Amino acid sequence: MSETNETEGKTRGRKMTLNVRRTVESGHVRQSFSHGRSKSVLVEKKKRRSIGSAAASQTIEEPKEKPKAAPRVTEATPRIAADEARQRKPGVVLKQLSEEEKDLRAKALETAKQREAEERQRKEEERLEAEQKARTKGEETARKHLKEEVDEQPARTPDARHKKSPTAPRRGEERRVRGRLTITNALDEEQRQRSLASLKRHRERQKKQVMPQSAQKIQREVVIPEVITIQELANRMAERGVDVIKFLMKDGEMHKITDVIDSDTAQLIAEEFGHTVRRVSEADVEEGFIGAEDHAEDLQPRAPIVTIMGHVDHGKTSLLDAIRVANVVSQEAGGITQHIGAYQVEVPSGQKITFIDTPGHEAFTAMRARGAKVTDIVILVVAADDGVKPQTVEAINHAKAAGVPMIVAINKMDKPGADPKRVRTDLLSHEIVVESLGGDTLEIEVSALKKTGLDKLLEAIALQAEVLELRANPHRDAEGVIVEAKLERGRGPVGTALVQRGTLKLGDLVVAGSSYGRVRALIDDLGEQVKEAGPSVPVEVLGFDSAPEAGDQFAVVDSEARAREITDYRMRERRKRLAVAGQRGSLEQMMSQLKEAGVKEFPLVVKGDVQGSVEAITSALGKLGTDEVRARIVHSGVGGITESDVSLASTSGAVLLAFNVRANAQARETAEREGVEIRYYAVIYDLVDDIRQAMSGLLAPTVRETFLGNAEILEVFTISKVGKVAGCRVTEGKVERGAHVRLIRDNVVVHEGKLSTLKRFKDEVKEVVAGQECGMAFEGYQDMRQGDVIECFEVEHVQRTL
Repeated sequence: MSETNETEGKTRGRKMTLNVRRTVESGHVRQSFSHGRSKSVLVEKKKRRSIGSAAASQTIEEPKEKPKAAPRVTEATPRIAADEARQRKPGVVLKQLSEEEKDLRAKALETAKQREAEERQRKEEERLEAEQKARTKGEETARKHLKEEVDEQPARTPDARHKKSPTAPRRGEERRVRGRLTITNALDEEQRQRSLASLKRHRERQKKQVMPQSAQKIQREVVIPEVITIQELANRMAERGVDVIKFLMKDGEMHKITDVIDSDTAQLIAEEFGHTVRRVSEADVEEGFIGAEDHAEDLQPRAPIVTIMGHVDHGKTSLLDAIRVANVVSQEAGGITQHIGAYQVEVPSGQKITFIDTPGHEAFTAMRARGAKVTDIVILVVAADDGVKPQTVEAINHAKAAGVPMIVAINKMDKPGADPKRVRTDLLSHEIVVESLGGDTLEIEVSALKKTGLDKLLEAIALQAEVLELRANPHRDAEGVIVEAKLERGRGPVGTALVQRGTLKLGDLVVAGSSYGRVRALIDDLGEQVKEAGPSVPVEVLGFDSAPEAGDQFAVVDSEARAREITDYRMRERRKRLAVAGQRGSLEQMMSQLKEAGVKEFPLVVKGDVQGSVEAITSALGKLGTDEVRARIVHSGVGGITESDVSLASTSGAVLLAFNVRANAQARETAEREGVEIRYYAVIYDLVDDIRQAMSGLLAPTVRETFLGNAEILEVFTISKVGKVAGCRVTEGKVERGAHVRLIRDNVVVHEGKLSTLKRFKDEVKEVVAGQECGMAFEGYQDMRQGDVIECFEVEHVQRTL
């Protein structure tokens, strides 16, 4: 391979100069091959340009000796170099640069390095200057704010009072040194300035020196609910949460800041930190729901509220019917009162009396109790021909528990077998002494059918009301009791309300239990709409969002937000009670649950026309249960049967009981498709009797054993294809084929089963009597021995009833 410099001819006519900016050296090399072939190849040599600190590592090594003066470059110099290159052998690299060329190149590189260093220094100064401007601006703003804070303090230090903002220095003052921050500059005390954090610390120290150290701790009133987190308690005390946790740790309790503590612990912590405590409860939302007592000058006379109570079919509704001169009994199924009826009548004397008619049979105990609580006077109706009965005694106990006076009405005096003396005598055993026997209880003999004695009864009621001095304030928001509630198609939830004080008006916002609503209509006992209802007036209220429960106390509130707050709280409390009831309790409860695990359940879905009837049915069905079977009310509600009720009954396998309500078309179709049975009732007795009979079918039948006889095994034989057969003699009674037997060995029962074979000689027989011998074989048992006794008996299953 040979190399030539083809640029020689091009450079002869001009002066060659060394360009330090050139980073690529190029040339042509002649490459020779075999057989006389050659090729000119362009060769380039690139040099990496170094910037910054890397340039120092790529500097050209300078000669150790001082270079001589560079010779003058002439036109012959390139030619001489070219001749030397031609004389060299092929494949040899060009000779090294001359001393003059090395010196020129080194100077050029040094000049470039200086220029690059100056450029970098200029850029660095510009960057530092920009940072310094931003820092100076921030410090000026901070100093301005700090100066304002210091100016507000009562005492100032001379330095703080005369400190100036960092503005541009005057002539002659030392200016801030700009440029690169080096170790020398940083350690120079004259050039250092205080940082922003240092200034803040200095101001804080000054504040602490100015403020008195013995400042009293602020005592706060801390409001503590029933439960509170540690973080919230610390915030209300304005204390650190860490301090509260440390206090608890001293008492041996480990807590996180998000843990919930009870009100007692929170009160102890707050008092330990020097604060006063005000305990509040979630139930405080009901404060003020029932208004304060009225002043005596605001009270006005009101009509007495009279509740008629007594045993079933003793003529309570008929007596009220005679007083009202209206046929109410015909509206009730079977002539038996199913609901609480509230009516107001005007007696001939012009006085108004409010009557509450309660059901008499045993299922309506809760309804009678509600009637006794809201009443002023109780009329105890006793049939003269029947005397005192269980529900009569219960009514007496309700009246005594309510502490209300009682008037005894001896009804059915028109019947031939009427014996009022018997009634008076029976009442003595229950501590009821009538006036005719020297007591203080009024008794009136009446006949609802003949309408005799009614005037005396009304006079007795008026006399008793006059003694009680019944008064109420009509000029206030209404308060009272819901005596009955129902859900009617087209009217929605309807509640029968008895106003006790105040006046209920259209548009009032009423809260009753967990229901509330604005009064859309008021309907009196005659079915007419009224605009208001005063004390002792019973009305039907329309406008509730849901049907209230019978016995709920109602009151008028001022805003819907207040009504929603009260009802939400009551619904939460109800859910809590239901949740607690479903939780696993004490060991006794766990044992009870284990016992109940084997109880058979009869699932039911109950729908009724009014809340009181549903409540009575649920209570009556609950009393039918025993240790083996019980009724489980899957759902109970007021209103007609809907598709959701049928779906619920289908899912739970329950029977639908409809009391005075009907299923709509969609519900009937769903029931037929799902195979759900719907039973309709109008009298509660029929409903309870049917469920009692159905639940009796779930009871396990009673097993009775009847002894037949004994046989003694004399010998045991083994017969092929049959097995072991016992040769026996019947010692007592008789033995029957197919009967139950017990194998007794040494007075211990070792097997119980049935006879598979009973033979006398070689013939199969049905029975063998005492004194005869026979052959016996057991079903699935072969271990028989000589001397064993076989006891034969039959089992009888007897169906049980509730």
